[in-house]
Amino acid sequence: MQCSFADTILVGARVITMNPRQPIAEAIAIRAGRILAVGDAATLAEFHGPRTVVEDLHGASVTPGLIDAHMHPIQGIELAVGVDFGGVRDPERFLEMLRAETERVSGGGAAGGWVRGWNIDYDVFTALPMTAAAIDEATAGAPSFLMFFDGHTALANTEALHRAGITGARSFGDTSEIVVDESGRPTGALREDSAFDIVLRTAPEYTREETLERVREILGTLTASGITGGCIMDGNPGTLDLLDELDGGASDDPEAQGRLPVRIVSAMAHNPGYDEERTQRYLAQRDRRGHRWRGGLVKLFNDGVIDTGTGWLYEPDTHGEGLHSFWADPDEFERVVARYSEAGFQIATHAIGDRAIGTTIDAYLKAGVHSAQGAPHRIEHLELLADRDLARLAQTGITASVQPLHMQWRKADGSDFWAERLGPERAALGWRVRDMIDAGAPVALGSDWPVAQTDARIGLAWARLRREPGNPDAPVFEPDQVLTPYEALQGYTVWAALAQGDRDLGVIAPGCRADLVVWADSPLAVGADELLDLPVLTTIVDGRPLTAASAA
Repeated sequence: MQCSFADTILVGARVITMNPRQPIAEAIAIRAGRILAVGDAATLAEFHGPRTVVEDLHGASVTPGLIDAHMHPIQGIELAVGVDFGGVRDPERFLEMLRAETERVSGGGAAGGWVRGWNIDYDVFTALPMTAAAIDEATAGAPSFLMFFDGHTALANTEALHRAGITGARSFGDTSEIVVDESGRPTGALREDSAFDIVLRTAPEYTREETLERVREILGTLTASGITGGCIMDGNPGTLDLLDELDGGASDDPEAQGRLPVRIVSAMAHNPGYDEERTQRYLAQRDRRGHRWRGGLVKLFNDGVIDTGTGWLYEPDTHGEGLHSFWADPDEFERVVARYSEAGFQIATHAIGDRAIGTTIDAYLKAGVHSAQGAPHRIEHLELLADRDLARLAQTGITASVQPLHMQWRKADGSDFWAERLGPERAALGWRVRDMIDAGAPVALGSDWPVAQTDARIGLAWARLRREPGNPDAPVFEPDQVLTPYEALQGYTVWAALAQGDRDLGVIAPGCRADLVVWADSPLAVGADELLDLPVLTTIVDGRPLTAASAA
């Protein structure tokens, strides 16, 4: 019998396989980027050839590579520009930071003289008006564009509105809105892409080379917390071109190919009002792929966010809002779902409010739940899920892609924008991940960066704690919804892989891709609060170690 020798054998490890047939092992044999065998050192000795490299991990733990099921590393570089206002809730501190940034860009000519910022908490504007006038003095006449943490609201100052030619309200094919006052003058608040893109088009843009470098940098940093793959939830055919270039697709040099530091599945976003020519161009992208990336996924929106009254609800929120689809014509949403489903695409739909979730399930059932890739269609976020739709998720096998770490903006007293709009009874139904799992619904976990941190250890901790990691006194939101350590890890490994139709990822088993994480200790054994300081010794993609020194 001919034996295939391994390129590498990892020994002396505590291997958490996520494979119920062989949950624990001590050694892994790797050949040509795939796992050849799993077992103990003695069993794998038969795969030791003259060129096999044996690496002793000295008791370190190994898991499958983590997969961030929902992120925006390309769109994010356009929005996460300037000052990171994360954690700032005091209006005076916010204005102080804005003045400092204004002084910086005016002095050095950075950002083309624009004052930019991102990750803004709605709480800043509890006392401060959400208006251009409120930031005009701090920005001293320089154009300013500020993005809120969820990516659904922006604030432009008077100079930025002037440069963009915004003088009043406009109609869009979706629920995007240029907010105006009683006299019809724009306040500076902009809701959803179609509105704030008008301002962004007037701001300086990155060159192609700068874009490539920034995306490469962001994707490269993912490995520091054990991420070896992710699902990009935005884009267009140009996004696929960029990924192909990053991956060395046009190069004849094998060493230049497969240069993406992590494995990527990339969606293209289809928005309301796209004409037939654009739709056909998108449909033609279905089978595009490279060495470490592929397309075949389309992203739709069915609502906005609860915090601003644009989440689509079965019953109005406390402000009487939340009663509209993202689409001016909700029937168009169903037609688009059917079109892409028939063409063999997997569909991912942003649906935060309960009615948005319910109508998305309706549309999927009419179109057929599974894509040509064999992966079920997905729903993203599911922050408020009704019982009737929880049961339907489980019955249909539609994947729930959830981000528990988004609860970091909630407050114990329910005064945050999200909970205040829902009221205490409905807010208690937020992020029902435990209920989804118990009902038998497929679940995947992710960050939604730049909305939340890319560090997967933070996401794992929030799924297990439902409170701020490292702060035992922080409020726990719906403690009955916490996940076990193993379930949280499943959400970032095998479940996230299945959500994108990959049965050879997220598990350490013969034939699977050798995407692995080497941890200083087991992420299942350490407490959730200690996860943040758990060192990732290295990550391995396609059997190749990547430099990742996550320090404790």
